[in-house]
Amino acid sequence: MKLTLGVQNIKCGGCAKTITTKLYELENITDVMVDVDLGTVTFESNNVAATQDLRDKLKALGYPTVDAKNGLGDRAKSFLSCATGRLIKE
Repeated sequence: MKLTLGVQNIKCGGCAKTITTKLYELENITDVMVDVDLGTVTFESNNVAATQDLRDKLKALGYPTVDAKNGLGDRAKSFLSCATGRLIKE
């Protein structure tokens, strides 16, 4: 099943690269795509638990979904995740 989540704090390609890289590490999650302009993450999953794992991973990286609290700590973590994404080589 293809799902799309609205995500906070996505600012650039560095953010998108970190999100994509980290979400592909999760089991039962495939076809991850990040739309920076829309602030969305689209992915394939037929596993409800995997979808919750994805939400938890996004929050841990500093990119909570739009229905979650977006505190100062989340924004700081997203800044670090973004910087890390810019350093990841293709």
